[in-house]
Amino acid sequence: MTKKMNSHLSLNTLDEWLFYLESIHPVEIDMTLDRILVVKERLNIAFADKKVITVGGTNGKGTTCAFIENALIASGYKVAVYSSPHIERFNERLRVNKALIDDQSLIDAFREIENQRREISLSYYEYTTLAALMICQQRDINYVILEVGLGGRLDATNIIDADVSVITSIDLDHQQFLGNDRASIGLEKAGICRTNRPAVIGEPNLPEPVKGYLSELQSINYYRNDAFFAEDNETEPGHWHWHFDNVRLTNLVPPNIPRDNVATALMVLSLISDDVTRTLTTENVNQWISQTKVPGRTEIVARHPDVMLDVAHNPHAARHLAKVIASKNYQRVHAVVGMLADKDIDSTLAAIKDQIDDWYPVSLGVGRAADAQVLVEALAKLKVNTIGFDKVSDGFKIAKDNANKNDMILVFGSFFTVAEFKKSCL
Repeated sequence: MTKKMNSHLSLNTLDEWLFYLESIHPVEIDMTLDRILVVKERLNIAFADKKVITVGGTNGKGTTCAFIENALIASGYKVAVYSSPHIERFNERLRVNKALIDDQSLIDAFREIENQRREISLSYYEYTTLAALMICQQRDINYVILEVGLGGRLDATNIIDADVSVITSIDLDHQQFLGNDRASIGLEKAGICRTNRPAVIGEPNLPEPVKGYLSELQSINYYRNDAFFAEDNETEPGHWHWHFDNVRLTNLVPPNIPRDNVATALMVLSLISDDVTRTLTTENVNQWISQTKVPGRTEIVARHPDVMLDVAHNPHAARHLAKVIASKNYQRVHAVVGMLADKDIDSTLAAIKDQIDDWYPVSLGVGRAADAQVLVEALAKLKVNTIGFDKVSDGFKIAKDNANKNDMILVFGSFFTVAEFKKSCL
């Protein structure tokens, strides 16, 4: 379906618009803010009456956003969250007070952007980010939480100055765009921070060049293990303590998401306003912890055998996933894995290999995906002999046939892997 300029007038459904947006820019990832800033000015997007929290990092962005969202809503605030990518429906990318945005609001925003962009070409992500920002501007919202898509400095979300910036973690991923070492990647992620505004750094091992940059920038920096702390409760396994300044929370329960991300989110909540800080009690925080579960992050969707879904797609995320599995007591763990070709497949599989008993590598139905045979060959380097499957459903069927009720089937490796599983296996 080829569309000419102004053919947007004939697009009536969200699917038609998304198909159109995929076709109008020559490359999927085009990292510059030059184009989107011009269109932003034409659209008069500004958030003078709302507070903005921008969350960047290699991993942990979505779970950190979700915890902050739950805490603020429970405290009586109106909250929007913009995140990407989605798992099942595009509407997942923007939720307002926990409700997914409706199709018509997106279509109306797309039409206005199309009218205003005129000669400027926008990527799919730039276009959809502008739409989310337009909708947030129009809604009666107290807080807008923006999850960075890629990097930070040149990510489309960075056209908005954050009131509080967050860096959850720094590790290797997207090296072709961000650099080949943690320092280079960290500097890109620190590009969301602003002079004289708070920056919460959840990464405990921040590269020195990033510290130097933040010092020169003169953002107001709150570092993990310097300004705020998360510590084990030695008398009750799994429980923990958190403290910052004169706020101390004791005997917190084990979270459903990584504890590091809860700790980072609590630091953010401590900085927003005195009213929010007053809500930080052990009772409240434990309630928010119990409420915060994020699709595709150690998500259990079936029992006996347990089926866990996780979007982990880089070594850092795989190491965390390995710790989660090690804390369980499964007889065997069967892994259905599908990954994109541009990921560090060897290191990701190596990071979790010791926790997996049986492997089922699969191909994914997207252009960027690695063929199952590539995963078979990567596992062979790790002394694992297995065969590949054409589809997630094929690999899962055999895994389920081989598993008993005391085993776990892990489906992981990409958002696309989890999405395909939910579409074809549930």
